[in-house]
Amino acid sequence: MPCPVLCGRSACWAGEGEGGPGALPQPWGPPSPVRPHPSATRPEFKGARCSPELPGLPGTAQPVPRGWGRQGASGEGGCSSPGGLTAPFLHISPLGTSTGLGWAAAPAASRLPAPTWRVQLGHPIPSNGSLWSLPRSYIYQKRWVKLDADYLRYFDSEKDAYSKRFIPVSSISRVTSIGDQKFEVITNNRNFVFRAESDADRNEWIRTLQQIAEERKSKALERTLMSPTTSGAADPADKSGFLELRGFKHKLFVAVAGDKVFLYKNAEDYRLGIGITYIEMNVGNVKEVDRRGFDLTTPYRIFSFSADSDQEKEEWVEAMQQSIAEALSNSEVAERIWVVESNRFCADCGSPKPDWASINLCVVICKRCAGEHRGLGPGITKVRSLKMDRKVWTEELIELFHQIGNAVANQFWAANVPPSEAINPASSSQERRRFLIAKYREGKYRRYHPLFGNQEELDRALCAAVTTSDLAETQALLFCGAAVTCATGDPQCPTPLALAEKSGQRLQMEFLLHNKNSETPRLEVGTSEEKPYSVPLPSVTHNGFLYKTPSMAKPVGERKGQEEFSRRWCTLQDGVLSYYENDRNAVPNGEIKVEEIVCLVNNPPNAHGIESTFEIYIESERLYLFGLESPDSAREWLKSIAKSFVHPRAEELLALDFERIGRLHYKGGLNLERAKEGWFALAGSTLHVCFEDSERQEPLQLRKLQELSIQGDNEVLVLVERRRTLYIQGERKLDFLGWVHAIQKAAGSAGDTLSEQQLTESDVPLLVDRCIDYITQCGLTSEGIYRKSGQNSKTTSLLEMLRRDARSVRLKEGEHQVDDVANTLKRFFRDLGDGLFTRQWGQDWLRATALEDEEAKISEYRRLLGTLPTVNRATLKALINHLFRVQRFSGENQMNTHNLAIVFGPTLFQTDGKDYKAGRVVEDLISHYVKIFNVNDQEMKKQQDEIMAIMKMREAASSGTQQAGDFICTVYLEEKKTEAEQHVKIPATMTAEELTFEILDRRKIVMKEKDYWSCFEVNEREEAERPLHYSEKVLPILHCLGTESYLVVKKQMSMENMLIYLASRVGDCKHGMMKFREERNLLGLGLSTGFHDRYFILNHTCLRLYKEVRDVGPMWAGIPRSHKPEKEWPVRNLKVYLGMKKKLRPPTCWGFTVFYENEKHEKQQWYLCCDTQADLREWFATFLHVQVGKWCPCSHSLCTSISLWSPQRELGGGD
Repeated sequence: MPCPVLCGRSACWAGEGEGGPGALPQPWGPPSPVRPHPSATRPEFKGARCSPELPGLPGTAQPVPRGWGRQGASGEGGCSSPGGLTAPFLHISPLGTSTGLGWAAAPAASRLPAPTWRVQLGHPIPSNGSLWSLPRSYIYQKRWVKLDADYLRYFDSEKDAYSKRFIPVSSISRVTSIGDQKFEVITNNRNFVFRAESDADRNEWIRTLQQIAEERKSKALERTLMSPTTSGAADPADKSGFLELRGFKHKLFVAVAGDKVFLYKNAEDYRLGIGITYIEMNVGNVKEVDRRGFDLTTPYRIFSFSADSDQEKEEWVEAMQQSIAEALSNSEVAERIWVVESNRFCADCGSPKPDWASINLCVVICKRCAGEHRGLGPGITKVRSLKMDRKVWTEELIELFHQIGNAVANQFWAANVPPSEAINPASSSQERRRFLIAKYREGKYRRYHPLFGNQEELDRALCAAVTTSDLAETQALLFCGAAVTCATGDPQCPTPLALAEKSGQRLQMEFLLHNKNSETPRLEVGTSEEKPYSVPLPSVTHNGFLYKTPSMAKPVGERKGQEEFSRRWCTLQDGVLSYYENDRNAVPNGEIKVEEIVCLVNNPPNAHGIESTFEIYIESERLYLFGLESPDSAREWLKSIAKSFVHPRAEELLALDFERIGRLHYKGGLNLERAKEGWFALAGSTLHVCFEDSERQEPLQLRKLQELSIQGDNEVLVLVERRRTLYIQGERKLDFLGWVHAIQKAAGSAGDTLSEQQLTESDVPLLVDRCIDYITQCGLTSEGIYRKSGQNSKTTSLLEMLRRDARSVRLKEGEHQVDDVANTLKRFFRDLGDGLFTRQWGQDWLRATALEDEEAKISEYRRLLGTLPTVNRATLKALINHLFRVQRFSGENQMNTHNLAIVFGPTLFQTDGKDYKAGRVVEDLISHYVKIFNVNDQEMKKQQDEIMAIMKMREAASSGTQQAGDFICTVYLEEKKTEAEQHVKIPATMTAEELTFEILDRRKIVMKEKDYWSCFEVNEREEAERPLHYSEKVLPILHCLGTESYLVVKKQMSMENMLIYLASRVGDCKHGMMKFREERNLLGLGLSTGFHDRYFILNHTCLRLYKEVRDVGPMWAGIPRSHKPEKEWPVRNLKVYLGMKKKLRPPTCWGFTVFYENEKHEKQQWYLCCDTQADLREWFATFLHVQVGKWCPCSHSLCTSISLWSPQRELGGGD
């Protein structure tokens, strides 16, 4: 059939085809019937050809035969061309006519009541006997047309979600009337002729389209900047290219731009901006289906794409996932930032609607420039998203971008940019990088301050500037060399930040805070200050053939086949790694500067299709994968590359057989103020670190870590040893994620021998330590312990979890049964590779049992103990120590030394149990535990104290039957001292009320009228305490107690006053001023400069903090200026402790400490001080009331109850 959609002035017809060749069926029904197609023997054609359009969307377009459709008397014209040809036209009927369709909203740009329209498309009817004849009449098919602020689109029906064609409104130059009910839409490249139902409808369309076109002309500069290569796409494409779409004969040109995916027939249409349809990604989901295929799923249809390679597929999936994230992000901050005209365009290249920013430079930048900003490092620029990093965008920071923003910032940073060096939205990554290094790292184009070069005068001028509102002056001074921490000469305000705070200049404070670690730009080309190293790097030369894959922007997710590698000639010379097509080419395909390398990874053998491979990560978040078939040659390349980029002070690391080596930022030691740069090498389970201020590398035994966790949004890796904590920061996402995964793997168990397990500080496997500790607390008196078997499935599951990562497993009473844990410990030793006594020495242990002289036997055991590896020796001592304690309770558990030996002999020696010697060894070790293991008096006393505590609990218990799995703890009465100790068995069901009653009953304490008793959790380190609610379970609290915490039951003197306050108050909320101080967390973030007055509102759902208050009279003093709080915390996530550390020097003695932990286990801590003791009682009473409601059990009255909520005793001093 002839091409049915108009395509412009050339002698052709372009438009919709109703199911032409290659048609894709619509998901909601079959395609329209296919009309007869012209035979292969076509007449000669005149005019341009139109490429096939997509089924279900635009259909097949065909060239126009010579001699067709000279415009006749009928006037049924279409698209007029120089050759006088006519084309079919669209028939449009507005709503309100016989079609009965609904009205659409007016275009946003024009604000006119333009309707939504039906379109009728005319098809020529062939005459009998002739395939191509002059059409005499037309049949019209209606199409649903939508006009909005950006596009003119038409659909099969109003129910369709995706159009058959869209025309950008920005490409419309004018609209003219050309006859009966017809009008022509003239774009920059094509003309479209439409026909309406009436002249009135046509005139309405013309008026609306003309007004939109005129408004768009007035914004021509903005629309041109949006894309230098396309006239219709709304945003520069993040990813574009050809993809196959299931059901389509030809590939489509697909573009991912912002929060949309656009489909075009070909690259030419993409250039013109005239497309088929676009997909809003806020309803999209991307899923990989096979090696090259992936699905883009929406509620309306599934688009099944196929790329040319799996690498291309990964890039497309990543681009679409980023588009989804952008579509789902919050635009509130961006809209507020864009209120300022200059902030609507990238400060560096001029791209429109930039949604990233540098929060220390106060410039708004586009996505492509943001990627290059990251490569400069956080000392130069701190990049954050306007749409996704919501937490960082405080009111002060947004206002700072209003005051400075791109206009003021560029008056300083871009004051002297030569036109030849400026970049634009079309600039390449290399051009952007060059420009941004010159602009921000070197300060090449900046406007120099008159005091530049005079440090003393710069510092003095900065101290003066921060007391004013002149932010531009502060910016110029700071980035021309003034020190943000310079001495002011004022003891009350020692830093510029303190001066700004005293002067009430909160925007100056905000600017200084974000730039406290910023580096001063340096223009001295060729000096060491331009590079991240303080000394020159060694010159290393190496060359040869390497196999290489295309660079990537994300970690290697799957094994790369040999066919995906290309053989390249590579040279390492003069600080540049270059790769060429072959060894004869003089121009490299690409280069990697060694100063940009941040990490080098040696992959395990055969990780990919090439035997030996290694990865190179660079600052701009790119990954390069290289390989060689020869392991020796690959090792030489690794050594050469590592030597070329590793700092000379870290050259010790080069001697290691490292798996991964590179530089990272960290915080540690006594100074957590500033992140430092260190060099790290991972070798086996040891992380070797060259710290910035250390002469030698220090090893961290990863399997001995007490804690390994990730804080924030995968931004900080926390490594906790017994004596220190190290915080590794993720400045670059790509290589940091690789470090995290590698360290987590190295810190886990790696095999079935003892030395390959996660270990405690004393070299005992953490798995063994966890099981022994649980059974000691919960099962020493359990009858048949170790003889009775647990459930096999639970034992298997628990052993797998402990072997995988014992550090993350917490054995809890109620969740784990004692016999299951005991069986897990036995199975671990039975399955242990090489055994506990080792295969080398195991027979010697068995032969020692034949010695008749006990002293000689003990001496031999001690000798053999010394031959064992360190981990085996420590583990054997820990196990025998545990069995020694178990047999002390043989009267209850029926497991004496002989019975334990029968169970553990075959287990530890991994025999079938027929050889009695194995049991004799274990029996001798338990019986002579003190002599064989040289247990001193202090260790024995500690064990005796633990045993006596358990014995006291047994004697005090009212029931003679022991329930396995109970937790034994020490609770104090009124104060922590030896004579006040009470050793209590804590069942899983015990509440704070029951624990309080038991302690009082043991001491025969008689309750008097108006006595209020409570169980408190006391934190000695924080010098604070928290009363437990009467219904709160005690056992979970005990599992979470640190070594500095304990439980105490004591009388509360202020409870009656708090109850009276609650009974007399009006309303359920509390508000007022308190002094606030935020604890500086371990990363060095947060406030630590003292206590500040803040306004608080507490209700049943949340606690809100307001920084700014206004005074409008004595009755309303302290009302917040803004309805939006500076901080807000859900009440359910707060723990309130009375008291605070004295070293904080609180302004009053009436304060409390607040801990906050959210669902992601992110923690915060801060302190609040009240002006009077009564204020403290009221605030604390309100906290308890909104968190738990009822305070006391129903069986108690106000005057005689034992209240299980009570503040600390200092509250009641004056009551």
